[in-house]
Amino acid sequence: MSQTQMQTPGPLIHPIPEGLAERAALLGGPEGVLTDEQIAGFVAEQLAGADLDGKSVCLIIPDGTRSVPLPLVLPAIHEALAGRASSVTVLIALGTHAAMSESAIDTLLGATEHGAAATYPEWTVLNHAWDDPAQIADLGEISAERIAELTGGLLTDIPMRVQINKLVVESDVDLIVGPVFPHEVVGFSGGNKYFFPGCSVHDVIDVSHWVGALITASRIIGTPGITPVRQLIDAASELIDSEKLAITMDVVSGGQELNAIAVGDPQAAWAAMAKISAQTHITYVQKPYRRIVALVPEMYDDMWTGAKGFYKSEPVCADGGDVIIYAPHITEVAAMHPGIRDIGYHNIEYFTKQWERFKDHPWGELAHSTHVTGLGTFDPETGVEEQRVNRFFATSISQEECEAHNVLYLDPASLDIDALRSDPDTLVIDHAGEVLFRLAAERSSL
Repeated sequence: MSQTQMQTPGPLIHPIPEGLAERAALLGGPEGVLTDEQIAGFVAEQLAGADLDGKSVCLIIPDGTRSVPLPLVLPAIHEALAGRASSVTVLIALGTHAAMSESAIDTLLGATEHGAAATYPEWTVLNHAWDDPAQIADLGEISAERIAELTGGLLTDIPMRVQINKLVVESDVDLIVGPVFPHEVVGFSGGNKYFFPGCSVHDVIDVSHWVGALITASRIIGTPGITPVRQLIDAASELIDSEKLAITMDVVSGGQELNAIAVGDPQAAWAAMAKISAQTHITYVQKPYRRIVALVPEMYDDMWTGAKGFYKSEPVCADGGDVIIYAPHITEVAAMHPGIRDIGYHNIEYFTKQWERFKDHPWGELAHSTHVTGLGTFDPETGVEEQRVNRFFATSISQEECEAHNVLYLDPASLDIDALRSDPDTLVIDHAGEVLFRLAAERSSL
């Protein structure tokens, strides 16, 4: 089985419509770093012309699992909204991640000295309460026929219930502020993805993530264009009646500086930044590596989020090679998703060829399982499952737990990272999880 070369399902991926990105105002590009003054001036100028006077604003931002220097833009946004917006609620788009603590929120907002309330007076900062039905609004259903159309026939008999944090629909204006990176489910993150799954609940999350899993993360991640999952997200977002605006950013790896920033409607601002992210967050290598060591930063505190180190490096691992997730700080797989232990980590065929067994398990967890496994095969007659690559957790998760999750255990203390850096057959990735690695031979197919 040779699956190193990406096989993008052509008819499912549509080019970004001509002129869409140009609808957004853009500052910067793939080269150079913006100054604080440039960023603040651009944000102030763009918001000065927005229709915000007397309106309630829901400001939607990422949580701590995304590298983005929010303190570079939030003060300018605060100043631009002061005296104009009737109210501002900052909603942290958790998806189904754990709620952020007050101290973590202060760090995210750059408010560690005085606290968020004093740094951004008259703003209310809240975690998205995805697990509280009283906080969720129901926007209706997208029919199974429409889902079939949007997914190119990948799903044909499943409608999608569209539910979202009620603050999003009760506010006059929704202002999304967040980065754009290659993403394992949607192609490139950002834009309307902050609504779904960022501020939504399980149905949209499960359906959209499962569609991405059926295409496979290896094929969809970093694919420019409008993917089936992006189409699902955009269709769900059309049901939100509030005015929508987005500030998207291209973040220098590590999260402290910006290459570019765009302002426009969510689709346009996303498209402008996805084109830039495709140039700044994909690294092409000439040959696959026998071993990859992904050094996962501490902003990913479990494997549900830290697995980005796998998604974004697996495409350049040789068939039969090893991908090692090195994260001694990670102690658990997914506190918010204990069902992962019930199914373990497997490839997509393991689930689709035993669908009656798994169809009632949350699809978002099935999708995550396949994302941390990569391509492979499963023979239902023999029960034999084969993976294209070997996956190791070099974390503080015990060997027993690794085995229970169907992944290989490696003691992180046994790895000599410096020695591995000098091995020509090994790729050591610092701050893994943001930059996508691809083979140079694939460049023309992307």
